[in-house]
Amino acid sequence: MLSAASPGLPRAPATRLDPRLVFWLILALSAATLYPVADVLGTIQHLRVRDTDDAMRLVGVRDLVAGQGWYDNVQHRFLPPGGVASHWSRLVDAPLAGSILALTPLLGRPLAEGLTAALWPPLLLALYGVILFLGVRRCLNPRAAALAVLAALQTLGLVGQFTVGRVDHHNLQILAMLGLAFCLVRGGLVPAFLGGALAALSLAIGLEGLPTLALAALFLVGDWIARGWPALAGLTGFGLGLGLGAALLFGLQTAPALWGTTACDALSPPWLWLAVGGMIATLTCAIFDRHLTRWNGRLALAAGLGVALGAGFAALFPICLGGPFPGMPALVHERWLRAVSEMMSVPAFIAKGRPEILAFYPPLVAAALAAAWAVRYGPATQRRYFLVVSLFLWPGLIVGWDQFRGTYIAAGFIPLVAGPAIDRALTLLEATEVTLRRRIGASLLAASLVSTIWSLPAYALAFLRAAEPTPEGLPCQAESSVSPLAALPPGTILAPINMGPAILLHTPHAIVAAPYHRAIPGLIAAIEGLGGSEADLRRQMTARGATYLVTCPTKPVPDLGAETAFATRLTTGAVAVPWLEPVPVAGTGLKVWLMR
Repeated sequence: MLSAASPGLPRAPATRLDPRLVFWLILALSAATLYPVADVLGTIQHLRVRDTDDAMRLVGVRDLVAGQGWYDNVQHRFLPPGGVASHWSRLVDAPLAGSILALTPLLGRPLAEGLTAALWPPLLLALYGVILFLGVRRCLNPRAAALAVLAALQTLGLVGQFTVGRVDHHNLQILAMLGLAFCLVRGGLVPAFLGGALAALSLAIGLEGLPTLALAALFLVGDWIARGWPALAGLTGFGLGLGLGAALLFGLQTAPALWGTTACDALSPPWLWLAVGGMIATLTCAIFDRHLTRWNGRLALAAGLGVALGAGFAALFPICLGGPFPGMPALVHERWLRAVSEMMSVPAFIAKGRPEILAFYPPLVAAALAAAWAVRYGPATQRRYFLVVSLFLWPGLIVGWDQFRGTYIAAGFIPLVAGPAIDRALTLLEATEVTLRRRIGASLLAASLVSTIWSLPAYALAFLRAAEPTPEGLPCQAESSVSPLAALPPGTILAPINMGPAILLHTPHAIVAAPYHRAIPGLIAAIEGLGGSEADLRRQMTARGATYLVTCPTKPVPDLGAETAFATRLTTGAVAVPWLEPVPVAGTGLKVWLMR
């Protein structure tokens, strides 16, 4: 077994290679291989980022550094002249902007931006590893903690949020929720207060974790109903941390003129109603606790407060009952939202023949089931740990079946199950009195929690499909394709939706469309204009003041009607019109036209 001073593997005789050294070498190699040199240099030198959200985040950070107001979240080059107000948090922009400002005098602005985008995710991953190791070590044992860190580096759904250039907000949310989980396991007034503050931070960053936070709050309420006074400190501390933290962060990131504005997609009055109302409810429970000596009395009070809180939300903010995208037209919902990868369901991934889902969803299923089993049959001293971990796994499992982005936060909790599962498998393999059946079962469970193992069939299918003919050409939203457009006189570009953020990041041009639900007119313009007839294209370009039309030869926009879209035929050279003048742009695979 482990010595108390060492969090590695068991100490071996001096004549053999120390297994602890081997373990830490494997861990270091796993971490190093996450960041290929070519990817790091590409981000530093060319500001290549993971996806559209990372590009748009850097555009907002760049505007903030250039002097745009803290409360001014409008992207003014997006659907000009009015622009589009973003619902993203300045709390994520702030450290990125601070890093760029600090490095610019030493390295110049381009290199400062590149280094910030390249180094920020690894720093956050290191912080995640420290929190994970310390938390699991305190709750379980040092070897399980070390193995949890190793498992984390093999969890593709997790490390994907910490890749080079991944400057979007999901990695910060994972950190906040991980800290919250360990606070809930520990219990007590101060840890619970800190956990509530971390929950408020998660809400301020984005609402993706709302179902999980609701379940965590219900867990604390249920604990108080069952145990009474011993659990009251945890409930009260969480309520205070969440209510005060949400109000403070809302005021910090929201312009005073918007304090009364309902926004279903960001921290705003509807969610403040629940957070602050929840704080008042927990204080009410604390006041009446001494008079409620039986569990049924506590249940009646908690149920009454919950009904009042929910009824108030429904009465005051009915528009948010339907989700974060109220009023989205059916055309945009069907043609864009359901086609976005993070909004796709698991069956949709399978139907589209995308085997990469095997590396993400099955390990989450295994972790959720294993955690639930440990709650029922595991050691009594570990049941609270696995119960809390279950609270963070099951919402991701359920939501993720319909919307893949539901798995983002939950993926950060797979290592909390994988670490102790691998530790148990190693213990059983070392024991001589254990049956072969138990050893095999424990080993299979441990293997099922490692997503890189699940990725093997995905890689095999991808290899088989590599033999199929694929269109040649540069990826249309890559920096190498988009940056040559900067040589054109500045104007407004109508381009495929996913190209919008890259155009903003790498050129001085404005855009009509980008993949964001608050820009419905731009989404309609791209869907109808690029997927419809000549009349549709001309009408949308005129209405949006577009100067240029840009299309992607290797990935045409889906046709809106039965016949091939006019923009697609224009791209292939099948048609030409006098009101669109072809513009040759060297160094890009894109097709460009100037609107006369």
